[in-house]
This record gives sequence, C-alpha cells and structure tokens, in this order.
Amino acid sequence: MPCQTDQESRSVGHAAAASVTGMNITIHQTFLPHTDPEASLAFYRDTLGFEVRNDVGYEGMRWITVGPANQPSTSIVLTPPAADPSVTEEERKIISDMMTKGTYAGVNLATDDLDGLFEKLQASVEVVQEPTDQPYGIRDCAFRDPSGNMIRIQQTP
Repeated sequence: MPCQTDQESRSVGHAAAASVTGMNITIHQTFLPHTDPEASLAFYRDTLGFEVRNDVGYEGMRWITVGPANQPSTSIVLTPPAADPSVTEEERKIISDMMTKGTYAGVNLATDDLDGLFEKLQASVEVVQEPTDQPYGIRDCAFRDPSGNMIRIQQTP
C-alpha cells in the first residue's frame, strides 16, 4: 500500500547509503508547531531572549523564525500545524491532542547555568521537571512552551 506522503517514491530503498563523512553538515533549522503566534513570540523572544529572524504570514497563518543571538545559523521555525494540506482533519485533532499533552514535538536546549536559568524561568513557564541529575549522566530540566511543546534544557560542562 503506498504511503500518503509518497515518501517511498523518493527513498533509495535498502541499498547501502552513500557516505558523506568529511562533508560540512550543520543543523540549520528545526520546526515546532504553535497554536498561538503571539504567545509563542512572547515566549521565545521575551522569556527565552531569542531574536526574531523572520515573521511571515500567509492565508491567516504565521511562521516565526527565532534563535539565540550567538548562533545566527541555527533557528527554530514556529509553524502552524494546519499548514500541511496533506494532514487530514482527524490527524489535526490527534496533533492538537498530542500538543496539549506535550507529546507531539520538542527541542533540547543547553546552558552553562541550568540552576540560574531555571530560577528565572520557573515563575513564567509550565514546569515539567525541576533540574535533575539524570542516571545517564546529564543534569537537565523540562518545561512546556505556550503550545505544549516539550523544552528540555541541559547543563553544559
């Protein structure tokens, strides 16, 4: 049965992948859905201190690109979940339910002062986990953005 996304027509199949070792590949953008562009803008710009790099509206929807000022080539694109025309109404409902629970999307951030950052953020965010030493060797905390996306922040060495 063909996949709804026609991904199989673009996939190589089970052949060995060509190696790109040694090539310069960076993380440029990641996408997080938003349910309220103004609340998302206030959170990422005003609460986290990210700069706004782009703010585009189209047919009643809005895409906002934000990122840390000291990392100009890495961004988060806040996107309306309804933007993909191949998503059915039933799928939109599932996405909305998952966003509300914080299980649809997320991003990991890092800081050199986790406890200090948490102290500043905790009054203005939905805290999921206070700073914790994890059994797998990192110290992190977790909270949700205004759309329910899981934001984890790790302590860097």
